[in-house]
Amino acid sequence: MSALWPLLPFSWLFGALVGLRRRLYRTGLLAAACLPVPVVVVGNLTVGGSGKTPLVLWIVRHLREAGWRPGIISRGHGGSAGSVHPVAADSQPAVVGDEPLLLARRSGVPVFVGTDRVAAGHALLAAHPDCDVIVSDDGLQHYRLQRSLEVVVFDGRGAGNGRLLPAGPLREPVQRLREADAVVWNGSREHRIEELAAALPQVSMRLAGQRFVAVAGEARTCGADSLRGRRLYAIAGIGDPRRFFAQLRALDLDFEEHPFPDHHRYRAADLSFAADGVLLMTEKDAVKCAGLVPGEAWALPVEAVLSAGPGQPGLLEKILEKLNGRAPA
Repeated sequence: MSALWPLLPFSWLFGALVGLRRRLYRTGLLAAACLPVPVVVVGNLTVGGSGKTPLVLWIVRHLREAGWRPGIISRGHGGSAGSVHPVAADSQPAVVGDEPLLLARRSGVPVFVGTDRVAAGHALLAAHPDCDVIVSDDGLQHYRLQRSLEVVVFDGRGAGNGRLLPAGPLREPVQRLREADAVVWNGSREHRIEELAAALPQVSMRLAGQRFVAVAGEARTCGADSLRGRRLYAIAGIGDPRRFFAQLRALDLDFEEHPFPDHHRYRAADLSFAADGVLLMTEKDAVKCAGLVPGEAWALPVEAVLSAGPGQPGLLEKILEKLNGRAPA
C-alpha cells in the first residue's frame, strides 16, 4: 500500500475529473448524440481487456438469430486509423486494430472503427442502411454516444485494489455499476462488486475452445492431442495472459509461457524463441502474427458460453427487452 501513496493525489484528481465529465453529460452541458438505431455498449470499468470481444461476438450472433441486423463500432485501439474507417477481413491490424479485425473476420456483420464512436456509427449506417442495432465494442466511458443498454464485463481480476487510475486499475468508481444494465463475469466473481450490482442481472461467462487453427492461413485444424509431447511455446498479448495459459493447461498441454502487453505489435524477433518448436497463441494475436511466425503455429478460437443464475434473466433476454421497447429504425 505504501508504494501507492505518491499516486493517490493523482488518483483523486482523476476521480474528480471523471465525475465532473459525467455530470456535464448528465446535465446536458456537454451534448451527447443519439444514433437513429439503438446502441448496446459492451465495456468495462478497468483498464485492459476483460473478454469484451468474445462477448460482442456472442451478442451479435444471438441478435442475428433473433432477427436483428447488427453492426459493430469500435475505437480501434492499437491501430493508427484515428478517423472513421471500415474494417474488412483483409484490413491491416496496424491500421484498424487487432480486435476490430478479429470482429470483422468472425462476426459476419459490418465493422467500423474511429476514435469518435458517433461518427463511426453514422458512417456504418450510411454504408449499411439495413442495420437496425449497433453494438459498441468498448465505449462505456464514451459518453458523447447515447446508448440504450450498457453491459459491463469483469474478468477474474475484478476491480483490483478498487482505486482509480493511476493508483489502481479503475477508469471509473465501482459505484458506476448502478447505472449499468447487466454485469458479465468472465471468470471468478468478486463479492463486493456482486453486492454492489445486486439489482442487476449478473451472468457468468466462460470461453470455450477445443480445436486449433493454423496461423499461416491454411484451412487446417488440429486438436490438443496432436500437440501433446511436443516442444510448445505459448504467447498471449491480451489483458490477462494468464487466462489463455490456464485454458491451454486445461487442455492438458505443457508449454513455455511468453506473456506480452495487451495489443502488442509483434515483430519477427519477438517470436524467434519458438523456432525449434510449435507456437500457440490467441486468435487476437494471430491476426497480427501471420507472416511473422518462425515455424509451425496454431491459434485457439474461443466462443463465449453464458449462463445466468437461478431465477435471473439471461443477457439476451435483457438486451431484447430493451431493444423491443424501442422500434427498430
